[in-house]
Amino acid sequence: MSESLSVVLGAGPDGLAVSQALRLCNRHGLIAGATGTGKTVTLQRLAEAFSDAGVAVFAADIKGDLCGLGAPSAPQGKVAERIAGMPWLDYESRAYPVTLWDVHGQSGHPLRTTLSDMGPLLLGNLLELTDSQQSTLYAAFKVADREGLLLLDIKDLKALLNHLKDNPQLLGEDSALMTTGSSQALLRRLAVLEQQGAEALFGEPALQLEDLLHPDSSGRGRIHLLEASRLVHESPKVYATFLLWLLAELFEQLPERGDADKPLLALFFDEAHLLFTGTPVALRERLEQVVRLIRSKGVGVFFVTQSPGDLPDNVLAQLGLRIQHGLRAFTAKEQKSLRAVADGFRPNPAIDALAALTQLGTGEALVGTLEEKGTPAMVQRVLIAPPQSRIGPLSEQERATLMRQSALAGRYDQAFDRESAYELLARKASVAKPEVAVPEEKGLGDMAGEFLGGVAGQALKSAMRQAVSQIGRELVRGLMGSLLGSKRRR
Repeated sequence: MSESLSVVLGAGPDGLAVSQALRLCNRHGLIAGATGTGKTVTLQRLAEAFSDAGVAVFAADIKGDLCGLGAPSAPQGKVAERIAGMPWLDYESRAYPVTLWDVHGQSGHPLRTTLSDMGPLLLGNLLELTDSQQSTLYAAFKVADREGLLLLDIKDLKALLNHLKDNPQLLGEDSALMTTGSSQALLRRLAVLEQQGAEALFGEPALQLEDLLHPDSSGRGRIHLLEASRLVHESPKVYATFLLWLLAELFEQLPERGDADKPLLALFFDEAHLLFTGTPVALRERLEQVVRLIRSKGVGVFFVTQSPGDLPDNVLAQLGLRIQHGLRAFTAKEQKSLRAVADGFRPNPAIDALAALTQLGTGEALVGTLEEKGTPAMVQRVLIAPPQSRIGPLSEQERATLMRQSALAGRYDQAFDRESAYELLARKASVAKPEVAVPEEKGLGDMAGEFLGGVAGQALKSAMRQAVSQIGRELVRGLMGSLLGSKRRR
């Protein structure tokens, strides 16, 4: 583990190292640039630096190649030349302690939370509810809290909504919020969410935040990668909502740390614009507040996107480290945006930031760090140092090996479904249902006994009843075994 108190980013025009003090990395940061300019490799370099310093990392792997962190590099060509041009760089080809996660449980450990933990505000954003539908959801969660009904997965919430529809008196003073239209609309949106495969996100065992923070045996911070290449294209709202939940949970659960030598955790949010697109005003304001305050919990948040303009001004103003890769400006609107990006740096008389933005090569960036007192340093043109791990994805076999060797192997892989709202409400409904006496029908044994009469008839009747009962039990066992077996396969 490196004892360095700074994160080395690369080389400046003078060939000397450009770095950011590690204790200031909880002031958040930005990695921006057009497609193909080197954002992912820069993210990889930063993740390695944090891991070497003993800082845990959580990042979204959007393109599926960030997992190369789990294998050593084999520098050649221009990468080898760049390493040779940085003699001060303590470069060592090596793999990093990587843990793979996947909401669908296919390319990593299953990643889950519960509806109760997510809460109505984030769930409403995920479902894209209207104000009246959001009020209905809040009323349902209020009843669940009052009645002690756990909402772990989607079927729990559906059962609760149906129960409240049939028993509106349970809502008390909130009964006006539960209209038939809003309740039906909520159920329809939950059904759509299930069809999109989002039900895999909800259930148990749910993610425990302490599992993200444990270092490996050598003291390096573990790098947790969310396999998001499929998720971000098929369910971008699920992707964004999960990241918002993670940020909110960290803020609520982590204690205050004050000023520290290094962060506790570094979060990298790729495709960061998805966090703010279509987000309700109340949730956006909450997010801005969390970003502002979470640095005192020892968490640094790094947004990765194409343009700084993708982020709200209130968030952008809180980002201390800025790494801006090349941009393209062909239209008047793009040129105006380019000027805004250049103006976001502290001017450097030796650099024309506006002109440089369109001239930067791959792996080159304009970098604005923070000085020791926390004030912005002058912008510099920097060659980003190559990562020490592989640039590119792992093979399926390498992924499987990482999964087998993972410190969390077996902890999250098998889902379970404990008693929650669905089971409790189903039991309550079955108890409340009146029993209707059904006259006993005569079976084959009864009719045969009546025909024969006497002792012989009674003996035959008893024997045939036992045989029929045995056959019935075997049929039920066979049917249940088939159903349970198919359930396991699913």
